Amino acid sequence: MPEHPNRSEFARLDFQRRARRGAPETVYCASKTNEQLIEIYRRFHEAGEDAFGTRATPEQAEAVRAVFSEVQYDSVSRVLLLRAPSRKASEGAGCVAVCCGGTSDLPVAEEAAQTAEFLGSRMTRFYDIGIACLDRVLGCIDEIRQANAVIAVAGMEGALPSVIAGMVAVPVIAVPTSVGYGASFQGVAPLLTMLNSCAEGIAVVNIDNGYGAGYLANQINQLAISN
Repeated sequence: MPEHPNRSEFARLDFQRRARRGAPETVYCASKTNEQLIEIYRRFHEAGEDAFGTRATPEQAEAVRAVFSEVQYDSVSRVLLLRAPSRKASEGAGCVAVCCGGTSDLPVAEEAAQTAEFLGSRMTRFYDIGIACLDRVLGCIDEIRQANAVIAVAGMEGALPSVIAGMVAVPVIAVPTSVGYGASFQGVAPLLTMLNSCAEGIAVVNIDNGYGAGYLANQINQLAISN
């Protein structure tokens, strides 16, 4: 079978994105073959740019590590990071708080946290503080209030962002997760709860979109510390 005319150019990488937007292009690893992913990481590496990938499988991570031994993989967030030799990890500035309702929400919460950390934010984590026991939220609310932005991750009925937004003076980024029983409809129920919140200052990202939440939280944090 002849090769498809566009198949050899399977990825058009944007090496100018850091200069244009302040952060490099992110690699969405899901559905990519090991060979495609290795080539993408190789091209970022040769260009002197960090390669930050999301939703990588352990098998993909092992394949990339076989070529680049220094690649870092976190099995919870599924983040696959290969830093360029010329770039060093940021110590983080300002503060973003990441909160999640339960341990089952950790993969999405960690994707958000590690995204914002990679982009330059200092993170504080408040996990398993779901509102089934409101005392857990109240016990750390003073620390959460110190952040320039809050990411609130929750499945089930998705009420955590509304509760937090009612007690803080900074933007809250709500992340619905697909965690829950049948009537949660794989995250649709918490998504609708968050979209219909009566608490002011909430922005909602898509279901399980920890990356989008981390990116937005970092932008808010960088604006706060630059003023």
